[in-house]
Amino acid sequence: MKTIKLQQFAVCLAVLAVGASVSAQSDLKLPDVSQAAEVKQRIALTDITIKYHRPLVNGRKIWGALVPYGKVWRAGANENTTIELSDPVSVEGKPLDKGTYGLHMIPNADSCTVIFSKTNTGWGSYSYDQKDDALRVDVKPKPLAQSEEALEFEFEDLKPTSTAVTLKWEKLGIPFTVAVNDAEQTLQNIRAQLKGAGQFAWQALDQGAQFCLTRKINLDEALKWADASIQNEERFENLSTKADILKALNKQDEAKTTWDKALQKADAPQVYTYGRQLQNQKKGDEAMEIFKEVAKRFPDGVFGYLAQARIKSAAGDFTGALNDAKQAQAAAPSEGQKQAIQGLIDRLQAKQDINK
Repeated sequence: MKTIKLQQFAVCLAVLAVGASVSAQSDLKLPDVSQAAEVKQRIALTDITIKYHRPLVNGRKIWGALVPYGKVWRAGANENTTIELSDPVSVEGKPLDKGTYGLHMIPNADSCTVIFSKTNTGWGSYSYDQKDDALRVDVKPKPLAQSEEALEFEFEDLKPTSTAVTLKWEKLGIPFTVAVNDAEQTLQNIRAQLKGAGQFAWQALDQGAQFCLTRKINLDEALKWADASIQNEERFENLSTKADILKALNKQDEAKTTWDKALQKADAPQVYTYGRQLQNQKKGDEAMEIFKEVAKRFPDGVFGYLAQARIKSAAGDFTGALNDAKQAQAAAPSEGQKQAIQGLIDRLQAKQDINK
């Protein structure tokens, strides 16, 4: 009798298992009515990633109706809309640490509260709790010129260190500004990279030193990086970087000694390019001194002729400059260089200073 009952129990379990298997197999993956989306933007070295679902207007009244005023809303559809920040940022001028946050909003007729929640795994805003807020900011919505049928997030007003993140749906946009501390975060990133393979090559160390030099920050640290770059491989590039850092530190004698050493390493393109960099930095007088050095050391080459053309152009001698530019074009080894020099020739024929 016990054997029969055990057999019957086993059969029941088997039937249940088959039923569960059939049920599991019947759960098909079907398209979401509000489809999933992801947008990403890099600001300096900081990545901003938003994952969300895109509901459609579908003829409905959205603001103040489907999305009620004064209540927490999921800023999308389905599970949490999330925003991931790879570094600390500021949102509307308020600090927010790196991490992944649940993104919620409280819309009103003429304002909106944007909420960054430490809980990012909820379904919509049903389990939202204000005690989990990492940050709240108040922003002003804006009307859209064109109605948006599907909700979307867009990065607008892109700048080197900031962007406006705008939720757009129907005829309303809700923007909030995310900004980064470019210099400090990039410095942290440089330091981390130079603890790795970057410390063994001259290029990475020189780039780190140049970053500080360009922004006039951490010059003592930049000088150490320049020295390490030179130790790896002594080149015109890192010697000239070190010379410029020493000048910025008001160590003129050391700067001159280093610069003289750099010149001994340099070829014509390197010195000429350095002069052009000085011009881009609005250091015209220093650039002319470099062009004089090029003209003196490499008088009969392409870059020697170009340097002489720039010197004469700066002095208003367009005829002499034009002659030098034509000689540079004749000596240029590639068609691309000849075409680039033709642009200078055209300007000189129009009696325009090619240094401006």
